[in-house]
Amino acid sequence: MDFQFESAVPVLERTPGVLSSLLAGLPEPWLQASEGPGKWTPREVLSHLIHGERTDWIPRVEHLLAHGDRVAFPPFDQDASARAGDGQTIPALLDTFAALRKQSLARLAELRLGNADLSRTGRHPEFGVVTLGQHLSTWVAHDLGHVSQVVRVMSRQYKQAVGPWIAYLSLLRSE
Repeated sequence: MDFQFESAVPVLERTPGVLSSLLAGLPEPWLQASEGPGKWTPREVLSHLIHGERTDWIPRVEHLLAHGDRVAFPPFDQDASARAGDGQTIPALLDTFAALRKQSLARLAELRLGNADLSRTGRHPEFGVVTLGQHLSTWVAHDLGHVSQVVRVMSRQYKQAVGPWIAYLSLLRSE
């Protein structure tokens, strides 16, 4: 499926609420769970999403519209993104993400982009020439990937505890 504003924006609108439903009010062990060294916790995923709202999705849309493929997007710092919420509570991070996402989607609507704009090109620092449609599609897939990651990380905390039922729980198996 190609990017379509009318089907993609509702997914982007829902991500903050989905994460709030998953994470708000949970005991700290769930929020600090990870799949091992160098892997992100649900808290770090949320911090990463906040950093992306501030520096990636709409800023790159605006960069693409202003510069086309003449000037590459500024690089995205993955390490800084996971630390963006250090010292903040989960409720504060969830509120920040929801507010930033609302602002991002309002700005996207203000730009009044149409299907013809989706073929406009920009330059990614690693991939080279990309289209606006690819960038916006990535935003949606990125959200869904991180929601899936949070669910996977949390579920794997019970990997040993489920005993033989692991045979029926594909999310717990390394496939």
